[in-house]
Amino acid sequence: MNTAVKRSAPRPLTVGKTKTRERERLGRRGSYRLGQLRAQGIRVASPPAIASFSFARDIRRGPASAWLLALVACTAALAGTALLGWWFMPFAIGLIAGLLNRIAGRRTRVALPAVLAAALIGWGLALGWLGRHGLPVAAVERVIAAVHGFPHSATAGVTVTLLVAAAQVTAGYWLGRALTPRPLDDWSA
Repeated sequence: MNTAVKRSAPRPLTVGKTKTRERERLGRRGSYRLGQLRAQGIRVASPPAIASFSFARDIRRGPASAWLLALVACTAALAGTALLGWWFMPFAIGLIAGLLNRIAGRRTRVALPAVLAAALIGWGLALGWLGRHGLPVAAVERVIAAVHGFPHSATAGVTVTLLVAAAQVTAGYWLGRALTPRPLDDWSA
């Protein structure tokens, strides 16, 4: 009888959940397959989509011609109210524009300069109309410039007057944007 025992491959001894054979694999290339996502059951990510940068919603409500007509109406309203002496109307027009702009989904970088242009053109037309019809607008503007320490010219006074209109319409616009709640789909960004 052959007393020699056949020796097959050594059986690993199990200690807890770790096998002692793991010790023999340490340091060998490819033994743990680290960095191979498919071997670990993780799918490889697809390449990223081409990005198109935009900071506003894509949906705009209303045709552009309607908004252009609204700007012309704002310019006429500002010119008329400046002739009446209602100096606060650029703020009110800016407030209304800010409220409507959030609803319309127009970009601020387009809407704010348009409202500013409407205010400056409206007040400029009113000052030009008053000066053309014999009222001493230039003399009054020179006095305003002198009181504020600017050079004694009507240009400085007209510039300050137009800057006041620009400041009012900008403040009104930003207040209108702040008072209008954002749509629910904008809160996720």
